[in-house]
Amino acid sequence: MKEIKVPELAESITEGTIAEWLVKEGDSVEKGDPVCELETDKVNVEVNAEYAGVLTEHIKQEGDDVEVGEVIAKIDENGEAGGDTSAEEENEPEASTDSSSDVSEQTEKQQSKTEAASQTPSEPKTAGEDQKVVASPAARKRARELGIDLNDISPSDPLGRIRTEDVDNANKVDRSSSSKPEKKAPEKEQEQQDPAGKPVKREKMTRRRQTIANRLVEAQQSAAMLTTFNEVDMTAIMKLRSERKDKFQEKHGIKLGFMSFFTKAVVSALREFPYLNAEIQGNEILLKQFYDIGIAVSTDDGLVVPVVRDADRLDFAGIESEIADLGKKAQEKQLQISDLQGGSFTITNGGIFGSLLSTPIINAPQVGILGMHSIQKRAMVMPDDSIEVRPMMYTALSYDHRIVDGKEAVQFLVRLKQLLEDPYDLLLEG
Repeated sequence: MKEIKVPELAESITEGTIAEWLVKEGDSVEKGDPVCELETDKVNVEVNAEYAGVLTEHIKQEGDDVEVGEVIAKIDENGEAGGDTSAEEENEPEASTDSSSDVSEQTEKQQSKTEAASQTPSEPKTAGEDQKVVASPAARKRARELGIDLNDISPSDPLGRIRTEDVDNANKVDRSSSSKPEKKAPEKEQEQQDPAGKPVKREKMTRRRQTIANRLVEAQQSAAMLTTFNEVDMTAIMKLRSERKDKFQEKHGIKLGFMSFFTKAVVSALREFPYLNAEIQGNEILLKQFYDIGIAVSTDDGLVVPVVRDADRLDFAGIESEIADLGKKAQEKQLQISDLQGGSFTITNGGIFGSLLSTPIINAPQVGILGMHSIQKRAMVMPDDSIEVRPMMYTALSYDHRIVDGKEAVQFLVRLKQLLEDPYDLLLEG
């Protein structure tokens, strides 16, 4: 009997929560097959079997918290799926001294095994056999929500791995060909009543949501956080995007968005104000000589901040491609630990949800975060005292006042404003 243990995940991750068992008790597994999905503080990871055999027991159940190195299941290397090896051994007749009797018994056993083997292919697949299908955790979850058997899905991936879009495509086909009702996802909520007798629902916080909550509180308690604001006239950027977007997409295969402009402007401003690209370690200031920019992404499970590495070395197309790739991986729960580690400064765009103004919280141990907001047309007084309607965006910079003074913070935002309102310089830099 072999044990399945929680593997080493990353230096900063020591525990997780079992989100789902992908293999049921009594099912066979091959070495390397995923047996369960583990939810950690940052990403979901699959735990793979280190041995081939039959999974005989779930030591830990879905929803249980587990630590690295803890035993979560057992595998019988000599077991057979759906059978009990120990019971068969107990029911076997004792060895006989009569050689003809031994031959007869062996012949009967061989015949019964042959008959069982010949019957097996014609038997229908039972529920739960889809764990042998290679699929992403997000695809498995989506299939459960829609009530679709993974065995019935044809993957578009040349390697045979089923992805979320394959499940959605299969669901569209099912809807058009039949009226099969969808299975409802397991409810996390429990209907209860408050002391006054009013109906309420109690929902357990996911591990990721708990981590987000703890880190945000920690950031506010450990940093002397302040926020300063400015506004940017987006006329030039919107005009430039309108002029170049078609050629840009035709050449690079990706849309020209706002994030590449802001990322480039942030990198340029950080070069001029390096203390916003730093962190505090004890009684020392660590000034970072690189520009790994975190881009906040909202997912169903909470906020994650994947990092665009060496943003100063990427052109506009490179930045847009990186952001699109990381955003897709975040939504499909395919982010790796390495995608989230590090980062020297963060950008968050609440404007995509309609936010007009906000005070973003620092992503510790960083000391600065830029908040983008909705673009709104407002009447603005021009230098010649004329009034024009302009597309304006409020920007917010939250910073750690322990090492960044108000003067630097304000000047950083002013420089950012200048760069964004004359974006042609950014294109030349890129």
